[in-house]
Amino acid sequence: MTSFSRRDIIKGLATLPVVGAVAYGLYRRQKRYRELNRNLMEDLRVELPGEMPTVQGDRLRIGIIGTGSRGRYLLKALGYVQPESIDKWQASAREDPFYREYLQNFLEQEDLNVEIAAVCDVFDTNARKGMLASSNVLQKGSGRQTGKEPVRYRTYQDLCAAPDVDAVIIATPDHLHVPMALEAARNGKHVYCEKPLSWTVAETYAIRDAIRQHDVVFQLGHQGRQTDSYQVARSLIGQDVLGKVTLIEVCTNRNDPNGAWVYEIPKEAGPGNIDWNQFIGPAPWHPFSLERFFRWRCWWDYSTGLSGDLFTHEYDAMNQILDLGIPHSAVASGGIYFFKDGRTVPDVLNMSFEYPDRDLTLLYSATLASEKNRGKVIMGHDGYMDLSETLVINADPQSTRYREKIAQGLIEPNKPIYSYVPGKDKVDAVTSATEKYFAGRGLLYTYRGGKEVDTSHLHLKEWLNCIRRGDGTRPSCHIDAAFEEAMTAHMGTIAFREGRRVYWDTEREVIV
Repeated sequence: MTSFSRRDIIKGLATLPVVGAVAYGLYRRQKRYRELNRNLMEDLRVELPGEMPTVQGDRLRIGIIGTGSRGRYLLKALGYVQPESIDKWQASAREDPFYREYLQNFLEQEDLNVEIAAVCDVFDTNARKGMLASSNVLQKGSGRQTGKEPVRYRTYQDLCAAPDVDAVIIATPDHLHVPMALEAARNGKHVYCEKPLSWTVAETYAIRDAIRQHDVVFQLGHQGRQTDSYQVARSLIGQDVLGKVTLIEVCTNRNDPNGAWVYEIPKEAGPGNIDWNQFIGPAPWHPFSLERFFRWRCWWDYSTGLSGDLFTHEYDAMNQILDLGIPHSAVASGGIYFFKDGRTVPDVLNMSFEYPDRDLTLLYSATLASEKNRGKVIMGHDGYMDLSETLVINADPQSTRYREKIAQGLIEPNKPIYSYVPGKDKVDAVTSATEKYFAGRGLLYTYRGGKEVDTSHLHLKEWLNCIRRGDGTRPSCHIDAAFEEAMTAHMGTIAFREGRRVYWDTEREVIV
């Protein structure tokens, strides 16, 4: 390979009078920014997330309630997949580099030493798929290992009472989260529950009390707690790189039916293979409806809408970075502006949360009818941070901290002074608009030591490690963090549905 010195490059550029001058100017500017970035970094202690301890201890027996698409994704994060999925990945990997990498990442996923002992789903097709996945483990070689077939339970109460289940994963509609988590805790089972924590305010107190009383390990399914760029953001903001933060903007932008919860309805589904009474649970009675069963997020009867489903991801990221806690007040507006399909939850929502003790406002803006790319922005007096799966910091023109460097021309206002791009040489193997949305928010995978890792796998691993330790160590999204998430989301929902500002009474812990 031929090598060129800086002198050779400059000499060559000099033969092109105009282009050479421009290129040389660009070269000098890039060199200056590299030096500036290096100087800034010398003053900072950037804490990159380290490797979690490897799994140690006895094999844990897991019961999973809800084996629809999200439940089966969690099974994959534990190392269990359906045979047909394995066949598809292996066939596609021969031709498609996306699937080749997808399969390779799964093959390299750590064995979490768990057995899927029990499965429960009220839709027979999903239960069957969950059973197939739970007894089929793809090994790191090329072969399969068929494990012990789990027991299928018809009710979550029976699964939670099973003596051969140590811990329970809940991946069901929102209105069933707390009833199931309560049943598991009362039976001494550790709980991993998909977000949001609760469907109603009253449930939120009940589940917090139960987790504390029965001393079980609880993890809420905000896998963004494992996203490395969020952990780097926390480290940097803790060192005051942005100055005083007064405004945060987070958002949701989607523009396809699946992203708006208009999920496909299987042709074979009907009252003969769906236990409708169990699905209804604590919700208001409604005659059997395939639309309500498969597209339940569209109705308040079972859902927490944009606030509970998608805002909670954004809030939990900011709470993880800034320790926000529950806001002092909330206002909201929006409506059903695009999807005129009988839904009751809004498809456009704006919420504002005030933190007067922090001199801070958190804004959330959402639409399910536009895919305009917007990320998380944390705005401070000295700079602002754009945050997704990557992280970029720009200096503010009126910064106090960077005033001298701006005057010296070492910093150009509104130009990046620091960026963090984990795994920048990787190819995103996303296959749908919804997957692209989650990948862009760091919710599908992250990086450890330059290696791509499933965030849900890490989040489950953290929970399992805490169970095995048995010393009271809590995972990152423990019940108190979950309580903050739930109350914040409920404040936004109540403000929207009642059309008025709502407040949090810190002393009494009530929404007023």
